Parts: sequence; structure tokens; C-alpha cells
Amino acid sequence: MAKERIVVGLSGGVDSAVTAWLLKEQGFDVVGIFMKNWEDDDDSEYCSSNVDFVDAAAVADVIGIDIEHVNFAAQYRDRVFAEFLREYQVGRTPNPDILCNAEIKFKAFLDHAMRLGANRIATGHYARVRRNEQSGRHELLKGSDTSKDQSYFLHRLTQSQLARTIFPVGDLRKSEVRRIAAQIGLPNARKKDSTGICFIGERPFRKFLNRYIANQAGPIKEPQGRVIGEHVGLSFYTIGQRQGLGIGGIKHTHGNQLHQPWFCARKDLPSNTLWAVQGHGHPWLQYSGLRAENASWVSGTPPLAGTLAAKTRYRQSDAECELRCPDAPGAAAFELWFAQAQWAVTPGQSAVLYAGDVCLGGGIIGAGYQNGMSSSMSSKPLDGFAAAAAGGLAAGAAGRDAGAPGRA
Repeated sequence: MAKERIVVGLSGGVDSAVTAWLLKEQGFDVVGIFMKNWEDDDDSEYCSSNVDFVDAAAVADVIGIDIEHVNFAAQYRDRVFAEFLREYQVGRTPNPDILCNAEIKFKAFLDHAMRLGANRIATGHYARVRRNEQSGRHELLKGSDTSKDQSYFLHRLTQSQLARTIFPVGDLRKSEVRRIAAQIGLPNARKKDSTGICFIGERPFRKFLNRYIANQAGPIKEPQGRVIGEHVGLSFYTIGQRQGLGIGGIKHTHGNQLHQPWFCARKDLPSNTLWAVQGHGHPWLQYSGLRAENASWVSGTPPLAGTLAAKTRYRQSDAECELRCPDAPGAAAFELWFAQAQWAVTPGQSAVLYAGDVCLGGGIIGAGYQNGMSSSMSSKPLDGFAAAAAGGLAAGAAGRDAGAPGRA
């Protein structure tokens, strides 16, 4: 009887390497695929896939499986990078890794694997898939190692994609994955996890983006309207950004705001103005709700309105929220209202919903709500917030900067 063929996405990292070994040990016919998704200046010091392919090939040799090098760069540029640029051009901060998973790793790669005679694909993501016997649908679950959970980046996967996908390391802790890799002598057992957007790597982000997007300098203003600096183009900034504003030496003397760091709070495209505030807890950085668009639900249908949990950025703790679907059934927009204010809700990022460990899906943040009002592209302070800032309101909910995943 022929063995079931499973095609594994081998990235050169330890997670996908152990994934392939585990499946080989379970008796599957395992084939490795190395995906090349970026070609521009790929031989540079910042983003070289050549080194990763050498590592992936070395892993395949040790495990005893075939590996194929497949170029998906054209699909990536059309489906992922073009959308990445469009989002930045309208002042939003996209997450291309989410789109890459939906369009490349679990679409173009999946289609290629099926042509090779595979029944399923596998990757080294820290997530899990199970079939709900009552509903007959597949569910996407968080990885058992919550510190490495990558379900946030997989929330746009469909039923047909999940039905043909397995995540063998999803039940393991990262430390156990590295222990297995070392025990079986994998050459990349101690390889550092990759971080950052794959086509940018460790290169200076502003320098990279400037090659593709034309930007115009403009004023940086504080809540009372005083000009405190000049930005180099709104596309280069994101809500909640602290570093790189170029106004670190400017002091604000209202209340207890003296000497606190400055943060990017809003971007107004019509006037080309960047609004900055002092203090991590400033009211302009606190959001009571949000509206998300382009929703994608794992089950194929929206969950019932009610109390759930959500993340508005990677590595954020689950935040209790109420889901509201103000549009007609089947529409692709929804609202979330939080039990506690969330920090620096950022248009372009994804709001992902959970019911316990089950990832329900999510949508792309279009606007954040402060006191029930949209603040995504406001050209002036919302009513009441300027006075609150002058009074030194600095307390607020803690938050985290948007993180980058290790590629599986």
C-alpha cells in the first residue's frame, strides 16, 4: 500500500526541519519544498534566501527526503507586495505575513503540492488544527506553546485550506523542538529564529520603503496644534511608534507630561500632518473599540455577536471584547468594543478573534474608536482630548509594539 504523501514547506529553520522529521518518523512519504518568494536584491546582506536554501537542503539530506526549490516570487509580488505598498500609500500599516500565508503558503504552495500528488501539506507553524465532530468543520487552535503561538498570522485560512494542512510542532514547546533537532543531529538545531518581514529582513525599513513610495515631508504637531518637528513622509510612521520621530529633545510642560517620550498618535493624510503625544498612557493612544473590514472567518460564517477575546497585534494578550456586526448578514465588516481600553489600535493591522484557544478569524482594522468616535484619520483633536492632555492624563492600558513572527 502506497504511503500518504505530505509536502513540507522547508524554510531552512529548525521548526520546519523538525516538522519534516516527525512526519518521516510517522511513516509518511515526505517531500520538502523550499519557497523562494523574493528576488529583488536577494543576494544582499539583509535578505538572502540562498543561505536558507543551503540549510534546508542540508536538513533534507540528514532526514533522507527529496527537496525541490520553487520560485513563487511573481505570485508574491502580485498578491502580497503590491497590496503591502497600496496600504502604506494610504497611510495604513499592513501585515504582509498574514497575506503571505493566505495567498502563498496555503494557496500557491498548496496547489503546487497537490500537483506533486500530495494529500496534505505541513509547515512549522505553532498552531493546531482539529475537526469538530459536531459541526463537521475544521478549527484553527492556538499552539500549545503560547509564547510562540502563530494562529494570529493564520486566521485568514479557509476550511478547504485547513482540511489539507497539519502543524506537527503545534503541540510542542519551542524548547522541545530544539531538543529534538539537536538529538537527531540536524545542522540547524541552534539556528536563530528569523524575524521581520521576509522581503525586508534586517535592512533599514525606511530606506527600503523609500525605493517604492514617494513621500512628502510635513509638520509634526502636538495636541494643542503647536508644530514640534517635521516628518519625512506619513508612510514611514505607525500608530504607537516611539523611535525615529526626531523630536526626542522637545519637552512639553503641561502637567506631569514633562520629559515623557513622544509617540505617533495619528496621521492625517489630507493635511499631511503627523500628530504626536507624550506618554505611553496618553488618551489619544487608548481605544475603546474598532471597526474592521475585509473579514475572514475560519468556519466560513461570522460568529454570533457577543463576548469574545481579541488581539489587535501579535504577542498581545487576549483582550475581552464584545463583537458587533452592524452590517447585513454576510457583510465583511464588524465592530469590537473592549472591556478595557486597548493601546495604539492601528489601521492596517489585523483584529483577530478567539473563543478560548479557538481562532475564529478576523479582519483588517479600518478605524479605532475613542469615546465612540472614529480617530483613524482625524485632522484635529477629538472633542475633550486636548483638555485631557493639558490636564496631564497619563494613565492608561498597557500595550505592546507590533511584533514580527519567526517564519515557520
